[in-house]
Amino acid sequence: MNASSGVFQAGTPCLVGPAPYHRRVAPPAVTVLFDGDCRFCTRSARALQRLFGRTRVAAENFQDPLTLARYPAVTREAAMTKMHVVLADGRVFAGAEAFARVVASVPFVGWLAFLYYVPGSRQLAELAYRLVARNRYRLFGKAEACEGSCHLHQT
Repeated sequence: MNASSGVFQAGTPCLVGPAPYHRRVAPPAVTVLFDGDCRFCTRSARALQRLFGRTRVAAENFQDPLTLARYPAVTREAAMTKMHVVLADGRVFAGAEAFARVVASVPFVGWLAFLYYVPGSRQLAELAYRLVARNRYRLFGKAEACEGSCHLHQT
């Protein structure tokens, strides 16, 4: 803009207001890889998001072929036996410890996750986890195939 005439000149950048900025969007603290064919797993993953926030917990159905391609450290066989959690730094945890890691990522209640590491509680938590995981379809049912359009697969 020409100060004397108040007219914009071609090729002169026009910035009105403060300079533009780029907002950095942090990735979620944890990504939960869950079995989207399991009703209990799907509900649990969604509950974690509701409790701890979608900005802190991302939930991804490992049954989607593209999901595990993004996480080469997790095989389909491993994912079928335990829930996996991938931290923002790339570390991967499975089973009851994965749940403890989700809780540990939350301010104010994160200290509760350390109860998992109290001698004896880790073994009990993993045993309970294995029993539920092994029988999840029998106990809670399997989601019907819905090509991604049913309420279980909507985010």
